[in-house]
Amino acid sequence: MNPSALPLLAQSLQGTQVSTVFEIIFLLTILSLGPFILITLTSFTRIVVVLSFVRQAMGTQSAPSNQIVIALALFISLYVMAPVWQRIESEAVMPYLDKKITAQAAVIQAWTPLRGFVVKQTHKTDLAIFLRTEKEKAMALNDVPATALIPAFMISELKTSFQMAFFIYVPFLIFDLVVASVLMSMGMMFLPPALVSLPFKLALFVLVDGWNLLVTSLIRSFE
Repeated sequence: MNPSALPLLAQSLQGTQVSTVFEIIFLLTILSLGPFILITLTSFTRIVVVLSFVRQAMGTQSAPSNQIVIALALFISLYVMAPVWQRIESEAVMPYLDKKITAQAAVIQAWTPLRGFVVKQTHKTDLAIFLRTEKEKAMALNDVPATALIPAFMISELKTSFQMAFFIYVPFLIFDLVVASVLMSMGMMFLPPALVSLPFKLALFVLVDGWNLLVTSLIRSFE
């Protein structure tokens, strides 16, 4: 081997090692931010809040359990976000793995489809809270900084989930009031109304195919 080629070979190996270390750090950062991204930038928040309210409205306490509620919300979120994930994979992940774009460009291209989903689900009134200057308020939605868009999106998701939970909660509440009135008229004041109404609420929920209606409504709310 030519002795003059040794420094070039060492420099090449060093560059490869630096690139590999950078990729590992980048992947670890993405994995550590995974739960944060899942909660704040996807449909997960709305779905898990609505499912939790349904459980409270039915009065089943810990059935289904928190693990089941979170798992169901996670898989519904994956279904809702599938088009966004496919765009991120085709426009950011695969080009980066094929060495066609840099890590910084991959992050920018991955944010573009995710930003489109966030903008679509964000209310303008909520976004106005985080826009300080008149210049920012005059911006188009696609130009709003992420520091304002992300918290506005979270507030919008909470607002929408509470609105959906209200319409779900009211029928069950009326059912509890009717059962409580019947028990009082019968002189059975010491019998908990929730205990008596629970079987009837479960039967009603099953007869109307409640889970089908609930999940369908949640999916359509993102269209």
